[in-house]
Amino acid sequence: MSVLVGVDVGGSKVLAAVVSPGGDVVRSVLARTPGRLVDPVVVEDVMTDAVLAVADGETIEAAGVAAAGFVDAAGERVVFAPHLPWRDDDLRTRLAERWGVPVLLANDANCTAVAEATHGAAQGGGTSVVVTMGTGIGGAILVDDRVLLGRNGMAGEFGHMQVVPDGQPCECGGRGCWEQYASGNALVRYARTQIGLEPSVLAEACGGDPDRLTGPMVSDAAEDGDLVARQAFGSVGHWLGVGLANLVAALDPHRIVVGGGVSAAGDRLLEPARTSLERSLVAAGHRVVPPVLAARLGPGAGVVGAAELARRSVT
Repeated sequence: MSVLVGVDVGGSKVLAAVVSPGGDVVRSVLARTPGRLVDPVVVEDVMTDAVLAVADGETIEAAGVAAAGFVDAAGERVVFAPHLPWRDDDLRTRLAERWGVPVLLANDANCTAVAEATHGAAQGGGTSVVVTMGTGIGGAILVDDRVLLGRNGMAGEFGHMQVVPDGQPCECGGRGCWEQYASGNALVRYARTQIGLEPSVLAEACGGDPDRLTGPMVSDAAEDGDLVARQAFGSVGHWLGVGLANLVAALDPHRIVVGGGVSAAGDRLLEPARTSLERSLVAAGHRVVPPVLAARLGPGAGVVGAAELARRSVT
């Protein structure tokens, strides 16, 4: 029996999963991404180990790779990845040769959009904007359930819209990018600046060293009611809404779907985003403001969409 495998590789993690044709994750393997200052082969080694482990000896029919980077329109190369070492890399061919199976390569947010359009919150046709929040921000545009790629295959790179002129420096080389204010990195940075200024369990969680603070620590503290952690989510949610207002002004979508690891916070993130969206959106009182929905498939949507694209490529 053969299986379909999806692989989601981002700035902090590699998630590989066997996915059923109906979009269910049968089993998964999680590994840490080595970072962006390593040889690309090191990242591909981690991906390969995860794929072999999750396949567990079964034959792989095809694999889909959801990459956190700018993927060309042909689905062959990662042209640029802010949080990973790929620069104009012919990744699809290398992985197909290494794994010995057909490989489908796509941007990670586009894979999330495919999953949500097929099985989740983006169903229903019309225009959907999908935003994924992890280490940074990814995005995708769906028109009648089809992903809009654009001329270069790079449509939907919302995370690198400038929202603060001459603002925080970004890994992409720019300054003031949206993802510097609304992402997992932004969440941790905000919380770090408050440690020692206000009482918080986060000081104990990181052993008094703000550099050791992580996103899961902030999420756990917010769940337990920690004020600093909740303020961090409030700040990220506010900036999320500001950016969404720009996207709504440009695209006037039927719905907005927010996914990625940070979205696991649910309404703690989305409620301030909805409020900020309505406050920031031009003519909000004279239009139907699109609902801001949590991705139904959660942080695993990327692997589900990658496997779905792989399935379509071989059937």
